[in-house]
Amino acid sequence: MSGPDPSTTTMLEIIAFHLGDQQFCIRTISIREIRGWAAATPLPHAPPHVLGVMNLRGSVIPVIDLAAKLGVLGAVSTERSAIVVAEIGNGIIGLVVDRVSDILSISSDRVQSVPDLGTSFDPAFSYGIIPLEQGMVCFLNLDHMFGTLEQVQSAA
Repeated sequence: MSGPDPSTTTMLEIIAFHLGDQQFCIRTISIREIRGWAAATPLPHAPPHVLGVMNLRGSVIPVIDLAAKLGVLGAVSTERSAIVVAEIGNGIIGLVVDRVSDILSISSDRVQSVPDLGTSFDPAFSYGIIPLEQGMVCFLNLDHMFGTLEQVQSAA
């Protein structure tokens, strides 16, 4: 028998999205909803990646420019942009992405480790890289990127 043992392989449900020309993904289990673009209410002295806050059915949540947080070049937010509302820890956050591209179910053994890029690079922002026919997708670790939501909300 060749190939991975199906009894030890788990399937991952992911949602893929674009930030500029790059493709990223996160687990669908952390997604609450995907909303169309809406401007956030800016907050004074917020970090550059925090666009502000928005009202989500009576709850005020922080809205993050994910491209700025990751240090990648994203497109300018337009009506084609989307806000991916995700659950991190016990809280909710809105992530601005250029566009959502796909919902995929992949085998966990397809996720490859991020190569070591030196001391200024934090590989824990990502679970790994997923090679697909249409290119490479960086599988983001939101819990590590944002720590506890209390840290995110204090930044907003």
